[in-house]
Amino acid sequence: MKKKIKWGVIGSGGIALKRTIPEGIIPAANAELEIVYDINAQINKKVAEKFGVYAAQSIDELINSNIDAVYIATPANVHCQQAIACAKAKKHILCEKPLALTVEETKKMFQACKKANVNLGTAFMMRFQSQHQAALKMLRKGQIGKPVYARAQLSGWYPPIEGAWRQDPKQSGGGALMDMGIHCINLLEMFFGEVKQVSCFINNTVHNYKSEDSAAVMLCFKNGVIAMIDSFFCIPNASSKNILELYGSSGSIIAKRTLGQGAGKMSEMTAFLENQTCDDGICIKPDNINMYKAEIEQFSHAIITKQYSLNDEDAGIRTQKIIAACYESAKTGKSVKCR
Repeated sequence: MKKKIKWGVIGSGGIALKRTIPEGIIPAANAELEIVYDINAQINKKVAEKFGVYAAQSIDELINSNIDAVYIATPANVHCQQAIACAKAKKHILCEKPLALTVEETKKMFQACKKANVNLGTAFMMRFQSQHQAALKMLRKGQIGKPVYARAQLSGWYPPIEGAWRQDPKQSGGGALMDMGIHCINLLEMFFGEVKQVSCFINNTVHNYKSEDSAAVMLCFKNGVIAMIDSFFCIPNASSKNILELYGSSGSIIAKRTLGQGAGKMSEMTAFLENQTCDDGICIKPDNINMYKAEIEQFSHAIITKQYSLNDEDAGIRTQKIIAACYESAKTGKSVKCR
């Protein structure tokens, strides 16, 4: 049985350089970085030299090399074509969110991967955050009773930047909702199951770029849970507490600073349970595990053992459908059922 999965990276700058390569692929016990590619040749050369790997001159060169899997970290508008190319080359794919610009594109990606018999995953790394996993176990054990309500806040300051693809919906698919709110939606579905209906408001409250800088969503889950998500590009980083709140009929779980790219040692989670003796709640302290490392190791393990990953294509496609319903709701001013 193969012990290590050989990885290539398409889009080696940005989140790949900042987080996924150094915190995920490099330290992962069952993964090794082999080759990288970026449209910016200078950045790609620096990344290759930094990690001692080969700098590909093209995507074709990368996908035709001796690798098993590809991490795609490019703008969303090229995810579909890049993923299909990787699938045709029989490479497993972990793709940044959103999987694509539209639900139809995600279906094409899924079909190409199914035909090639390769795994397709979406990089929802927050699923692997140790405190989120601890909260999931508590929910499954019924420790807060019947789930009732949830709130997830993920916001920050993102001023206008010339050429920033996240500020152009033709490249990104959307702004604060698509970039940050999508993580919250996916995480809440991990906790509570499928969303059946949404109501959404988006706006450009402060910044004048084409993507929205403000988004608030109300979600109704099939099991009756109601949730709120707020994501803004126009709230200063220090002002946004990025809190996750989970409420049940006999308790609650409140997590601070567990949402976001850098969630880790400074995060904290407290449970307030029925009949507990401490008014300040019970501090939940699972072993701190880097979520990028956990994500890469779990996806690599899924490839080795020929199993599905925790962030497989179903999670990506479901979230894409919910996001599409959110934007439809914002456009029409009506509540929209998720199809």
